[in-house]
Amino acid sequence: MDSSSNFSESYDIFTSSDDYATRYAGRVGEWMLKVQEQAVLRMLASYPNASILDVGGGHGQLTPALVEDGYQVTVLASSEECKSRLRPWLDQIAFDVGSLMNMPYPARSFDAVISLRLMAHVKRWEEFIGELARVARKAVIVDYPEVRSINIVSTQLFSLKKRLEPNTRRFQCFREGDLLRVFKEVGFQRSDRFPQYFLPMMLHRALKQPKLSAMTESLLRLTGLTSLLGSPVILKVVRPLTMDP
Repeated sequence: MDSSSNFSESYDIFTSSDDYATRYAGRVGEWMLKVQEQAVLRMLASYPNASILDVGGGHGQLTPALVEDGYQVTVLASSEECKSRLRPWLDQIAFDVGSLMNMPYPARSFDAVISLRLMAHVKRWEEFIGELARVARKAVIVDYPEVRSINIVSTQLFSLKKRLEPNTRRFQCFREGDLLRVFKEVGFQRSDRFPQYFLPMMLHRALKQPKLSAMTESLLRLTGLTSLLGSPVILKVVRPLTMDP
């Protein structure tokens, strides 16, 4: 299939592919996606039946849960080919193709805007944050790799990771303060955060023992280590007037 796109910053083409989906195959992948799903649904719980824009959401990782919970879902992708993995839900959601850096919607078109699996690969990330915030009425939810985590040695470990996971890519890490600074400039402030794992996802995939992984991560979360040094982080920011009570 032609993977070309008329838009810049079209990194969602890869994350919407069947190849990328293999990174979340099997029981370990199901566990990882459930951790992510539960965190996002909890962050959205105060907006029942809300309109949701899922930017770069052709991977479909959240689509079934959002639809089942009654949200009005629109997926924005940079290419028509990102539709492939969403076919089972196309009669229940809207699918649009457009620039992720100049989204084809008026300001504050959606109650909440979500973008997962994308921030780590967007070069013009400050502009990207501005667009997410522009079209969001109440909240924005993103995930990102945190510098203050095992990712601090990600460059040194990349060769090993590439051997274990041939379809992995290099990614950029962030400090939460840098993201919050940019969100503040466009009128948003932090409402919630959820670091997903203390141990690297690569290790959990290699172990192939989801029950062991879940138990280990639960214990690490209880110690407070995950809150301090976990990654990737799911971050929720809101407009101050819509700050959750």
